[in-house]
Amino acid sequence: MSACCSRVRRSPPGAAEWRSAEEEQRKKNQEQQSKQINSRSCSSNMADIFQNVMDHAVAVARKAGEVVREALTDDRKVMTKSSAVDLVTQTDQKVEQLIIQSVKEKFPEHRFIGEESVAAGEPSILTDDPTWIIDPIDGTTNFVHAFPFVAISIGFAINKRVEVGVVYSCLEDKMFTARQGKGAFCNGEPLKVSDQTDVHQSIIATEFGSNRNPEAVDKIFCSLRNILSLPVHGVRGAGTAAINMCLVASGCVEAYYEIGIHVWDVAAGSLVVLEAGGVLMDVEGADVDLMSRRIVAANNRTIAERIVKEIAPFRPIRDDAPPQNH
Repeated sequence: MSACCSRVRRSPPGAAEWRSAEEEQRKKNQEQQSKQINSRSCSSNMADIFQNVMDHAVAVARKAGEVVREALTDDRKVMTKSSAVDLVTQTDQKVEQLIIQSVKEKFPEHRFIGEESVAAGEPSILTDDPTWIIDPIDGTTNFVHAFPFVAISIGFAINKRVEVGVVYSCLEDKMFTARQGKGAFCNGEPLKVSDQTDVHQSIIATEFGSNRNPEAVDKIFCSLRNILSLPVHGVRGAGTAAINMCLVASGCVEAYYEIGIHVWDVAAGSLVVLEAGGVLMDVEGADVDLMSRRIVAANNRTIAERIVKEIAPFRPIRDDAPPQNH
């Protein structure tokens, strides 16, 4: 063996440090790649969750619609809640239980805000947790009188943001659906708001609600008079907030406003409007707060801001307010 080959090889000055730095960089690259993969996996899993929620909401809304249609052929026992005109039926309660039980079986860790549950004393608190916001029959008075606009409204929120909205107009058999960033649809057909920017060429939707306090009624009619006098082509109301919002999303009316609705009335419909290209705001022009019981939904900001100028605002008790002492 030559002396050359038998000689101990020595690393050049700094080589060990260089290999150590190279190894450390390689580990960092691997960690970064792992994080990216995990991030994509989380995004994919979240997308899967939202699709699962959407699929389940649509399926249970259809089942609920069958219950409502069948109940229309029966004698409908009517009860009252907050006032003589705030109606509830056994069908409302039956449908809400059907929806909640079905969801609990598939998503046992999810929370709920349901109209009839809240009426029975459950809290109406929207947290960051996955939460289903349910109105089993939006348009109970319509249902009682067989007026043909009745909706099952199911919203799903995470981090206080509605991610999935399903509104089933069950007597019309129209299924309105929306997912954040995925568009809005009616029976699978894409929805798009009206492109009208002239309020004088617009139809505006609203409701009178169930508050019969004279001061509130005066404000409601003051707003109605102001808007009619702009003038606008007309004022309409389907008798259900969810369907009114879907009419905005469909381009049939330019705006809907109301004071006194509840989060379960508008959670699902609000997303349908946004995903159809519309806007939401408070009746005094600020960002919408779904727990405030006040909303303007419109095809664009021009119409929304013009309507806001004519509304005589008042503040109902918030949905998330502490229980009132009587």
